[in-house]
Amino acid sequence: MVDDWRTDRIGSARRGENPTVLRRLRAGFAVIGDVQFLPGYSVLLVDDPAVERLSDLSGDKRLAFLSDMDRLGEAVERACRRRDASFRRVNLEILGNTDGFLHAHVWPRFGWEPAELVRKPVWLYPPDRWTDEQYALGPRHDLLRTAIGEELDRLRTANR
Repeated sequence: MVDDWRTDRIGSARRGENPTVLRRLRAGFAVIGDVQFLPGYSVLLVDDPAVERLSDLSGDKRLAFLSDMDRLGEAVERACRRRDASFRRVNLEILGNTDGFLHAHVWPRFGWEPAELVRKPVWLYPPDRWTDEQYALGPRHDLLRTAIGEELDRLRTANR
């Protein structure tokens, strides 16, 4: 058994032990990000840790993953737009430079971001945004987590 879900994010999600999971989707898990300096940041994790890249998936599974990414992006957009009038858009990214498993980042972007960063990639934010406890996921994000989860449910129902 893995003591820390962070060392096995997908396995812990499959076992129901990953506390960041918002919903199980067709090809993966929608999770809220460990850091929330941009409130609503979420990630789509593929459901098989052996899958390293999008091209590792069969055509049907690839389309399902991309559809899940779209659904999570729209859910984050809807939840963030309701909660913050300065919401601007959502950025979707599949990078794969750090973690060896397929995943997609969903970054909400806001008008209140620093002028020098608001139109740039999130990865240019200073290192403290990724490590400072004030930006860590915590109980204060519970309402946002609930809102994104409810939007995922609505979008599932709407797409049937």
